[in-house]
Amino acid sequence: MLYLREKYPDSMIINLDKLTYAADLRHLAPLAGDANYQFVQGDITDAMLVDQLVARADAIVHFAAESHVDRSIADPGVFAMTNVVGTQVLLEAARRHGIKRYLQVSTDEVYGSLGATGYFTEQTPLAPNSPYSASKASADLFVRAYYETFGLPVVITRCSNNYGRFQHDEKLIPTLIRKALRDESLPIYGDGLNVRDWLHVEDHCRAIDLVLHQGRLGEVYNVGGHNEWTNIEIAKLILRELGKPESLISYVEDRLGHDRRYAIDPTKLHDELGWTPTWTFATGIVQVIQYFVERYRT
Repeated sequence: MLYLREKYPDSMIINLDKLTYAADLRHLAPLAGDANYQFVQGDITDAMLVDQLVARADAIVHFAAESHVDRSIADPGVFAMTNVVGTQVLLEAARRHGIKRYLQVSTDEVYGSLGATGYFTEQTPLAPNSPYSASKASADLFVRAYYETFGLPVVITRCSNNYGRFQHDEKLIPTLIRKALRDESLPIYGDGLNVRDWLHVEDHCRAIDLVLHQGRLGEVYNVGGHNEWTNIEIAKLILRELGKPESLISYVEDRLGHDRRYAIDPTKLHDELGWTPTWTFATGIVQVIQYFVERYRT
């Protein structure tokens, strides 16, 4: 929202959000009093509400999702309802009202797990391994079906792990920072060697903006920064930055169905739309650590 408002100050933005545990309206305080911004509390599975809002829109960017893998293991049904049924409700409203552009924000997790080499491309078969990634893959297939069957003008982005300001406390980097500041044990799944490709959230927003306005209809665009780190490397980096001992690290039982490695090849996005990351991880992670230090100490 903040990115959109800065980039397109005269555009009308309607923000539909259920305000679950993961929401925090304080992050949107800069939009207070903005005549071109409307917040609506509601559920994307509410077909009547969605229809009313989509009738006023030209484009849809679909971020709404349950996204925490551990929670999907504990309660898969919630993920199926929000991520699959909610997506279909949104697609149907978009079809009914002739939406000009529909962008589905997806994830690299729909591709499953990589070995020690290689990268996910847009041609990599979908092979989700968790209820979360299965729900996102299902949603992507609904988006594709609405393009093929009804000609709905859709595009899909699949990004690697995001980091940045405002991220919810349950995600890896905020969790490690919070626990380190409190001198609590930093829990690391398994052997800590699971690899993730980290992408600054502002670079992700830039990619979404480009694909929304310039992406070829019906296409998928992978978004990643060739920035691979193991979980244990992330933990040690944070401890170094905070001046905390590595003895705070503790290894815990591995997550069920834990994917070993994600790595994105963003060549298509670069070649077609000119996107490249602007944030280096060295700069971005310091910014994020400083942000969460201030947040958790106040």
